[in-house]
Formats: sequence, structure tokens, C-alpha cells
Amino acid sequence: MEAVKTNVIGCENVLDCALENSVKNVIVLSTDKAVYPINSMGMSKALSEKLMIAKSRNLNGSCSIFCATRYGNVMASRGSVIPLFIEQIKKGAPLTITDPQMTRFMMTLESAVDLVLFAFENGENGDIFVQKAPASTIEVLANALLKLYKSNSSIHIIGTRHGEKIYETLVNREEMVKAIDLGEYYRIPADTRDLNYGKYFSEGLEETTTTEEYTSHNTKRLNIEETIELLLKLPEIRQDLE
Repeated sequence: MEAVKTNVIGCENVLDCALENSVKNVIVLSTDKAVYPINSMGMSKALSEKLMIAKSRNLNGSCSIFCATRYGNVMASRGSVIPLFIEQIKKGAPLTITDPQMTRFMMTLESAVDLVLFAFENGENGDIFVQKAPASTIEVLANALLKLYKSNSSIHIIGTRHGEKIYETLVNREEMVKAIDLGEYYRIPADTRDLNYGKYFSEGLEETTTTEEYTSHNTKRLNIEETIELLLKLPEIRQDLE
């Protein structure tokens, strides 16, 4: 219930208060877990996106703009595997990996902030913004950290855990059909069709079956040296290595 209270009810409270007080821009912060959600966190985040889009439909004539950003993995954030690997390295313990070929987007905190600022400046009602980001396999990430810390720790494969995805999806196939490529970002405009589906029975989009999702498996894949370069942007790692 905490996920529902925070991500659904809490989101609605913020949106309603913003509208009542003529707040110019509201950015709902979402996550890749909202795409094909498999747990309560992802499901509640998906609902927060739908809630934002639904409320944005009624903002014609209002000074407020409601839109959202959707993140992949923010490096070294709470729950990230990077702090765990660093802790294991410092203890001389094996690095525990679920699946060596599992991939994750690699986004710095600065890039995450840039995404929000971009949404503030360019968002229209109901938009969802996604930043294009490189990805790394968990095996490459572990080896990059071992090399950075000059560690001889081994790698221990423990198997994929319950509820853990092999790769992250930031834009699903249906969204990619209508997504607008803005260079470093994708803009996913809101689906503003009404609920009368009768007129859509005879008109469809062939691209939906052929368009590829945007995932950590098909984005730019980092090698060890490129991953090290990105890791060195993290203040905590630079401090460790000084």
C-alpha cells in the first residue's frame, strides 16, 4: 500500500494542488519499471503516468503543463548494484552477479537532472520524455570496477532473482510507433483518442508489429574502458581512488 499511497494517491494530490495554485510546470518522475511492470513499484509508477496523462487532458486553457520523465538506472543511486560491488571489493569478497549478460542503462545523476530540465523547457501536456543512454552488461560493470580498484576479487554467479528483469525497457513497441526522436531524447506524446474504439477496428498501424522497443539490450553497449570512463564521473568513486 505504501507504493500506492506514494505513487498514485500522492501523485494525484500533487497534481491537484499544482492545478489549484496555477503551477506552470509539473514533472512526474517515472521509471523503466513502469514499462511492462512486474512488481508493485512498477505498477504504481505506471498508474502515476496514466494519472498524469488523464489529468493533462483537462488542462486546455490552463496555465499548467503536466508531463513526465522516465529513467533507466541512475548510477550509484539507492538500490543500485554499484555500491554493493564497491562494498564487496573493499571487503575482498566475491562480486555476486545474478546473470553476466543482464544489461542496465547507465545514467549519471547529472544526466537525470538534465532530462528533467529538458522536460521543463520542452514539455507539452501528457508528454513522457526518455533520455537515450548507453548500457552495460553486469559482467562488464563488475570487471570495470575490479580494474578501477585494482582488485583481485572473484566473480560469483548466483542466478537471476525473483522479479528481476534481464534487461530494462524505456520505450515499449506501441510507444515507439509514435515517439518523436529529438536527438538525445525521445518524446512520447499522449494518446488523446477517446474511448470509442469502433472507428479503430478497420484502421491500424502495421508499424506496431515491426517497430523495435528501446531497451538496454539494443542501445549502445559499453565496453570495459567506456564503462570505467563513465564510472569516473561518480564523486564517490573519484574520492575512493584519490
